[in-house]
Formats: sequence, structure tokens, C-alpha cells
Amino acid sequence: MTEHDRHDAGFKERTRVEAARERLLDRVAVHDRTERVPLTEADGRTVATAVTAEQNVPHYRRAAMDGFAVRAEDTFGASDRSPAVLRENEAERVHTGSALPEWADAVVMVEQANAASGEVETFDAVGEGENVAPVGEDVAEGDRLYEPGHRLRPSDLGLLKSVGLREVEVYERPEVAVIPTGEELVQDDPGPGEVVETNGLTVSRLAERWGASARYRDIVTDDEAALRDAIEADLDADVVVTTGGSSVGERDLVPEVVEDLGEVFVHGVALRPGHPVALGEVDDTLVVMLPGYPVACIVNAVQFLRPAVKRAGGMPIDDPPSVQARLDGKIRSEPGVRTFARVRLREDGGETVAEPVSASGSGVLSSVALADGWVVVSEQAEGIDDREGVAVQNWEAHR
Repeated sequence: MTEHDRHDAGFKERTRVEAARERLLDRVAVHDRTERVPLTEADGRTVATAVTAEQNVPHYRRAAMDGFAVRAEDTFGASDRSPAVLRENEAERVHTGSALPEWADAVVMVEQANAASGEVETFDAVGEGENVAPVGEDVAEGDRLYEPGHRLRPSDLGLLKSVGLREVEVYERPEVAVIPTGEELVQDDPGPGEVVETNGLTVSRLAERWGASARYRDIVTDDEAALRDAIEADLDADVVVTTGGSSVGERDLVPEVVEDLGEVFVHGVALRPGHPVALGEVDDTLVVMLPGYPVACIVNAVQFLRPAVKRAGGMPIDDPPSVQARLDGKIRSEPGVRTFARVRLREDGGETVAEPVSASGSGVLSSVALADGWVVVSEQAEGIDDREGVAVQNWEAHR
């Protein structure tokens, strides 16, 4: 198809979201770059090899209650009416977490004992091991704790430190190069006809939330040679992302440049807002071409860049977290198109309510920045009725 034909044709056919994502992920492999990092720097990193415990936790027998360490057999028959009387070498005061003496095998709770004049009366018979945390009760040496692909949380780091680890092997963060494009873009002080660049900033920070290391590049104007140079300069990244210039207008040159350098395997996806997204590959580097309208850019970044980053970084590909809510207002959608409707959340009588954002244009950045999430309307639906129960995705969550 010639350039003139492509511009005239528009998007007669749009790939379904799931099909586009499958084609994308077929091109993405987990990179094999790993590094060892201190636990203090490992929060949010992805485990690259199986992690096993190097020592028992606890590594000693410890009291599970405040009381007295005893030999269980010395308390047999003890009761309120007939307490067992133990001498100093037969009962030793312990606190929760204290190490037990070698000779002791149980703990009498402090409420069931009375110490006086060098003796301890116990009013309860205890069995061997009662009120005692054995060696390795929490974690046993050699236990397999985490598998490759697990993204570490603060609680995980505490556990790893407790079992004797000070470092952990993780995947290097996937490299994502974000290239904002458009001759109308400026970084600040816009004049007539100029627009402040926001997409590149937003997408690069989202990529980092998803586990990548992002390069936020300078603005590139709508010129084939300049676009080619910018893309080729970042082909050492795992993913190259462009923002703007992905449609079929006279200045939408990015898909043509990528096609010339490599391959465009998706152009136009059945979603709203933001159908003019394109996906390609140049020299084994994935290229995600996002639309220029801010809301459309964000929607497509979540749908395509997010899973690509997670696959490249060895992370599980999951949906953003969501909350259940009751819809306050109808959402309209087009059959055959997956719709992402922005909503605000509020509490009403103990119920979470989702109110559709009135501004629906994909160029209205505030409509997504001031929203609490979006409701995904499937391709099979013709909208969602007022008061229906919906799942509200928090697409901006730190994961």
C-alpha cells in the first residue's frame, strides 16, 4: 500500500485487544540479565532464581509463653488442689521468645504457677513440647521460599534477612526507551499552536512503576529521518515506546518509519479511547507506538506496554488491581470495541459508588488524572446500565 493509499484507507479493520496482546507477547522473551542486589535495595525487584532458606527460624528452641521452663514429666498430675512443687533447678523463669534451657522440654504458663521461697508451684500438667516453639517452626533450613518471577515485597525482605540472606539474585530491570514525537510539542512555555509534552513523562514513570528502567528522551519532530535516528539510537533497549504520530494522518509517520526499519504487526486496535495504536519490531526490539492524545496514550500503555515490561522482566502478567462498586450513571459503548470508561469513586452509606467522568474525550488529560480508575466494558456489551455492579481497575497502582 502506498503512503497515499494508507492515509485514505484509515482503519477499516481493527485487531481485537486480546489478539493484539497475544501477537505482542509472542515477540517478547524474558531477558537473561541478572544481578545480585542487597536486600536494602531489593524491594519491588523480581527474583531470578529459586530462593531457599540458609538457616532455621527460629534457630533455637524458644518459649512461646511467659512462664517457667520445666521438664514435662515433673508436672504430671499437677492440679489446683495438688500442685507440683519444683525446686530452682527444676523450673526456670522464661519470657516469650526466651531460649529454653537444655534440660527443659515444656513451659508452664505464668498464670498456672506461683514462685515463692526458692520453689515453684505449678497448677497445670503440661506435655512435652507444650508452649515451646521448636527449631525451624517458622522456616526450616533448605525450605524453598520464592520461585523465579516473584516480585519482592517489604515483608519478603524481612523473611529473607531472617533466614540468613543479605543479597538476592534478581532480573535486571527491563530497559524502556520513551520517545515523545510531534512538531507541536514543547517542554514548557507553549506559544500559540504549541502543546506541553506530557505523554513521555507519564509513560516513562508508569514503566518504572511496572518494574522497568525508563529513558525519557527528548522530543522528536515529525520528520522521517529524525524519527529513524531516534528509534535506531535506542534499539539496545528491551522496548522502544513512541508517543504520538501513530495514526494515519499526514504527520503520522512513526508506523511507516518502523515498517521501513523492521515490521509493524498490529496497526489499529478495537478499543476506545485510543484505537490508533501500533506494534512493531526492529532488530528484535519491540516497538510500541502509542497515540498522541493523553488518555488514549495511557489506556494503550496499560494494555500493551505493561504486559511487555512484565514479560521482559520475568514478572507474572496480571491485571491491575480492582475494587467492586455500584455504577452511578450509564456507560455507553460500541459492540465489538473494548471501552475504558473513567470513573470517580465515593462512599455512600457504606457502599462504594463509581460515577462516570463526564469528560469523555481522549485528549482531556484531567479526565484520567482526576479519576480513580476505569471500568472495562467488554466487546460483547453495548454498555453498562445505571446501578449495575462493576469492577473499577486502579491502572495506576504500583505493580
